[in-house]
Formats: sequence, structure tokens, C-alpha cells
Amino acid sequence: MLKRLLLVLLVLAGPLWAVEPSEMLDDPALEERARELSKGLRCLLCRNENIDESNADLAKRLRVLVRERLVAGDSDREVMDFVESRYGEFVLLKPTTRGANIVLWVAGPAMLLLGLLISFVYMRQRASAPASEALSEAEAARLREILDE
Repeated sequence: MLKRLLLVLLVLAGPLWAVEPSEMLDDPALEERARELSKGLRCLLCRNENIDESNADLAKRLRVLVRERLVAGDSDREVMDFVESRYGEFVLLKPTTRGANIVLWVAGPAMLLLGLLISFVYMRQRASAPASEALSEAEAARLREILDE
């Protein structure tokens, strides 16, 4: 039981080891800003992990870059724009809703609505369709004959 608890704690504490003490800024306000910005940037090696939690060398360089820009006096938007211009939009964990990305943001809900509309129309047509005709005496007799076999 104790081993399992220790293992769970180690797994959950993994992100704490990502930012090294040598990277941290002396100013707590700047360090907090750097942490918040890092949570919005994707590690390009780990894919869906932010650079604040990643142990990859590239993530470390990105964390240092963010801190350097903040120390230089850049605003949060300027830092994000700089990193995006350098590494492309893929580095953002939450992509923008401009340009070609608008298609990606709209496509999912649009397909869902289209599917619901098609289902509604199909069900409506099916409900209003006339009931099928009853079997003739000859057909009913043949069916009973087949079922009795």
C-alpha cells in the first residue's frame, strides 16, 4: 500500500521537477508571469505537454527564452508573439481563431449540427411514411407454411 501511494505521489509530482531552480527568476511577480505564459506554450517534442511541465531540452530553452523576454521588459502578448513568430503557431496550446484556423474551430460544431439535422429529417420522413400494406391471403398462407417447416 505504501509503495503504491509513493508511486502515485511521484507521478503526480513529476511536473514539479520540470522547472529547474537555475531557471527561476528572483522577482516572484516575473516568475509567476513566466509560469503562466509557459502553461500556454506546447513542448514541440512532447506534443500535448506544456513547457512548464516538460523535461525536454527544447522545453528548457523555451522556458529560458520566455524568462529572458520578460526580464527585457516585454509584455505577455509580446512574449507570446515572439515565441509564435519563432516556432510557428503549433507552439501555442490554444490555437488562435483567425485565418485558416477558423475552419477548424467551426468544422466540429458544424458537422454535429449537420448530423443532427439529417437525423431529424430522416426520422420525420420515416414517421410520416404510410404504413406498409398487409399481406394478401396467399402471402399469409405461404408465410405460415414456411414457419411450420
